[in-house]
Amino acid sequence: MKSEDTPFEGGPLDGRVLPVLVGLTGHPPKTYRVPVPDAAGGPPTVLVYRREPRPATGRLGLHRGWKYAYDPEGGRGRSGPRWPWSKPRAADG
Repeated sequence: MKSEDTPFEGGPLDGRVLPVLVGLTGHPPKTYRVPVPDAAGGPPTVLVYRREPRPATGRLGLHRGWKYAYDPEGGRGRSGPRWPWSKPRAADG
């Protein structure tokens, strides 16, 4: 499998560059979940990072790849596409 060095911003992984496996399209996954074990032996805490495009470079505005930004909500409120026939979510009102 092919991997891509991807920078992380925010949260505990801020400033790190980790190799992330890319899919068939050549893109890393939209969300990256990192389980962090609890020191007391309880259930692990899951950190969620969302994929975002990195800023374009130079005059041509070429796409430089992807980065992951920390999602402090942990993925709540954003789960899949919103279809017109779907039931409203609690966050939607």
